[in-house]
Amino acid sequence: MFKWVGVFLSLILVAPAFAQDAPKIDAADTTFITISTALVLLMTLPGLALFYAGMVRKKNVLATMAQSFAATAIVSILWIVAGYSLAFHGDGAVIGNLGRAFLSGIGMETVSPLAKTIPEILFMAYQMTFAIITCALVGGAVADRMKFSAFCLFCVFWLFVVYVPMAHWVWGGGFLSTMGLLDFAGGTVVHINAGVAGLVAAYVIGNRQGYGRENLSPFDLSLAVVGTGLLWVGWFGFNGGSALGAGSRAVFAIVATHLAACAGAIVWSVLEWVQRGRPSVLGVISGAVAGLGTITPASGFVLPWHGIIIGAIAGAVCYYACTVLKQRLKYDDSLDVFGVHGVGGILGTLLAGVFATASLSISADAPKGLPGLLEGNPAQLWTQFIGVAVSVAWCAVGTWICLKVIDLICGLRATAEEERQGLDLSLHGEAIHQ
Repeated sequence: MFKWVGVFLSLILVAPAFAQDAPKIDAADTTFITISTALVLLMTLPGLALFYAGMVRKKNVLATMAQSFAATAIVSILWIVAGYSLAFHGDGAVIGNLGRAFLSGIGMETVSPLAKTIPEILFMAYQMTFAIITCALVGGAVADRMKFSAFCLFCVFWLFVVYVPMAHWVWGGGFLSTMGLLDFAGGTVVHINAGVAGLVAAYVIGNRQGYGRENLSPFDLSLAVVGTGLLWVGWFGFNGGSALGAGSRAVFAIVATHLAACAGAIVWSVLEWVQRGRPSVLGVISGAVAGLGTITPASGFVLPWHGIIIGAIAGAVCYYACTVLKQRLKYDDSLDVFGVHGVGGILGTLLAGVFATASLSISADAPKGLPGLLEGNPAQLWTQFIGVAVSVAWCAVGTWICLKVIDLICGLRATAEEERQGLDLSLHGEAIHQ
């Protein structure tokens, strides 16, 4: 009898523990990630659309904006169909499975093991906005000359060939995640991917007509300034929301993000002031975006003052990448996607391995946190280097294959006459009249 009493008491005492471990949707976390999802979508529409449109020539403004809208529409549908499932469902080392294709199995109370306090449908939507902006970013490298049909096909192919596998490797439980790569919000998945893809596309498609000989000045930098402001604010959802909950870590990430943008803008402007005699508006906004992109992978692992250092380094390194390196490598990346996002993503991913602070990342999976080089863990920097190398190599090869296939299907580049006339009129039959 005493034996059965003991069993009964043990079940009573253990039951609360089991109930405590069961995933439970938290209202505060759900609200915060819902707002973050809206902010990240705002980064593409209208943030990136305005940012890019303000930096191209007048005859290509609408065509450039159209790329952001196309990426949003196409990627959203494909993400629902299979992208989300392959990236975030299943525990394969290389790719997920189709268990969540067409959102199969996702109900009102369903949660993902990767985000246990918010509805899985919200986690899916949040990750969707990252996929959208990554595809849209690539378009800036080939602005003024890529056919709209080719860009639409690029969104389809590149999403599944490059982005989805990388998202799974880093965030979905793939081999880079199990290796211990630190990438809080997308240094590899978003910025290295977009930057390297932009560089490859620029080489494959070739330079704009008149590049290096004609005046290719921006149409209206005021649009780009407004776009930068929207990107800056949206980045709080991008980095802060990657904590996947409303807590101190999200706030630390937001503060570090803001300070990195400030430091990047200041350093880029100072360098221009010294070298060219005056700071440009384009330089200010480019430095801010460089700081934002570079802090992204480290934002949830570093202290606010680390954000200042990382942003300052980003302002200097990305400035030289967009000026000296670009000239030496002789590529025409129209809106400096590689120089800002690619170089910034590489730099930020490596610096995450230097400045990572264990106290910010203590969890059930990492009870001692995730320290970096400055806290006595040099191995982390090596892991970051491997992550960067894998990301660059996979993206470069995958992007090249996608572009070559698309070229066979419909051609990549507008005709010489279409470029001279402007893509707004030649590809869309519309134009800005002033």
